[in-house]
Amino acid sequence: MDNEYGAWIAPELNVRGSGCGPLQGLRFGVKDVFAVAGHRTSAGNPDWLRTHEPAGEHAEAVARLLRAGADLRGAAHTDELMYSLGGENDHYGTPRNPHAADRLPGGSSSGSAVAVAAGSCDFALGTDTGGSVRVPAAYCGVFGFRPTHGAVGMGGVIPLAPGFDTAGWLARSPEMLLRVGEVLLPAALSDAAVGGVGKDGDGSGGRGIRRLILPPEAWALADEVARRPLLHALRRIEPRVEETLELEIAPEGLAAWMTLFRELQAAEIWATHGAWIARERPAFGPDIAARFAWAEQIAGADHGRARAQRGDIALQLRQLLGDDGALVIPTVPGAAPLRGGDAAQRERSRSGAMMLTCIAGLAGLPQVTLPVSGPGGLPLGLSVVGGHGQDLRLLAWVQQVWGW
Repeated sequence: MDNEYGAWIAPELNVRGSGCGPLQGLRFGVKDVFAVAGHRTSAGNPDWLRTHEPAGEHAEAVARLLRAGADLRGAAHTDELMYSLGGENDHYGTPRNPHAADRLPGGSSSGSAVAVAAGSCDFALGTDTGGSVRVPAAYCGVFGFRPTHGAVGMGGVIPLAPGFDTAGWLARSPEMLLRVGEVLLPAALSDAAVGGVGKDGDGSGGRGIRRLILPPEAWALADEVARRPLLHALRRIEPRVEETLELEIAPEGLAAWMTLFRELQAAEIWATHGAWIARERPAFGPDIAARFAWAEQIAGADHGRARAQRGDIALQLRQLLGDDGALVIPTVPGAAPLRGGDAAQRERSRSGAMMLTCIAGLAGLPQVTLPVSGPGGLPLGLSVVGGHGQDLRLLAWVQQVWGW
């Protein structure tokens, strides 16, 4: 397999699909955290690879895709234990962004995004806890989807923070996002959603997206260079709905939401991996090591108040969106940071991205990121966040209004 851009950690990992089904003839990649029978997943870290046995069976999502006729064509790189958004890996290297050679690819589903952007596969699976599909999709100029939390089974996937973890996917067209969603998402969602989108994308039977909500605090995070092309892209979809309004969603500020998200995420991460870290003393890159050290420090604290705040935010957003509303926000503040940038630059990019990605993360909502061309052709991302459980409705609507 072509590995010109360094997307693959195991390009030789090939599994034939069933030979029939809705995805027959398509090739997909998997982030190296999804179990593939007979394969040892690395989770981006040699010590994880060393201390874990080959999988006895395929992850649930992988098995579904193979039964639907798709062929598995490789395992893709990931940031260490999925705890990063940059795409850099001190052990296995950093995949090269096909559309911005001097920029990072984004993570932690770095290899999946690069493989899709380079045309090495038709679509790829990734995981998204705090933005790990959405961020690399935006940085690499492809479509990315994070489903409603719990909508896609996580069996056979290495966890990070189970209360936030999702299995998502990336592709080069909204039509491909939808085709994969029709296989991976529950049939009940498909019956209620895809059949309810009319030819003009406005829905039928009240089932389409009719309201776009633009949170000014999210748009304020878009940098000066990115704002104009993102607003131009927004104008492309506004005529396809009945109403567009600006509405503040986070009176306390998105920085406060990000802090809340990071606290709860870190507590879950240490509960998930702390015992393994204490036992094996794995070698981590400096940034990853610092995050795990912080997670250990807060693990014993009382997070009851934070969990209650998260519940309030989730209820508020789910009620606001209902089944016909969507938030439209920048996926990330701007273009991918430069490769080799200093630690302060990386942290600014990470924090800015997390202030945007935590919105869907806290509420467990589905989100599609759409590729937008910025100045000089640099990839940007515009996101549409749908109502809870409205995954296929959202994907079908995006395919109608953005497809070509």
